[in-house]
Amino acid sequence: MSGRNSLHRTTSQQPDETPVVLPHVVIAVTESGALDVTVDGTAFPPPAAGSEWTRGTFGPLLDAVTKDRTIAVRIEVREVDGTVFTDLIRARKPTPPQPTDDDPAMPGTRRARRTKQPPVLVEVTGEGFVPGEDIAVAVIVSRTDATGTGAARALLDKHQLDSVPPEGPGEVVLYGRISGTIVVRRVP
Repeated sequence: MSGRNSLHRTTSQQPDETPVVLPHVVIAVTESGALDVTVDGTAFPPPAAGSEWTRGTFGPLLDAVTKDRTIAVRIEVREVDGTVFTDLIRARKPTPPQPTDDDPAMPGTRRARRTKQPPVLVEVTGEGFVPGEDIAVAVIVSRTDATGTGAARALLDKHQLDSVPPEGPGEVVLYGRISGTIVVRRVP
């Protein structure tokens, strides 16, 4: 019998996936609402000279600090009133590269069966809804919410409309579940 424990299993993580020490990002909110940002004690200025990080640019700030979510970081947000929020932002798993033209998926192959066609989207819009209300999209294939101004928008994959008979009306209904607003639009 070998000295190795047969019940011990290792994870599939690669050594370069989990850093030993995470970069420490400290975001201090100032009285004016601007954000002072440091990464491991070094100032992290905004990309444009003369601009500043704000709560409105928090998403782009996280993308910049994490290099578009390719590295994990420890975030610490210090509010003006003294409260502190801490979180770990994990790196996303890298997306697999798209197949190249010199490596086409042959019909009938396993790769061809796994390859998905990109959706062909059709936009349907309407107005007169209550801000934030739940909107039903019919032929009931999707739902959406109204914007803060009461407008609604639904993006439909044309494949969702394949079940509609070709001789049918080709219409989509947006129905506001609170306001009762109904918008009917013809789709190509």
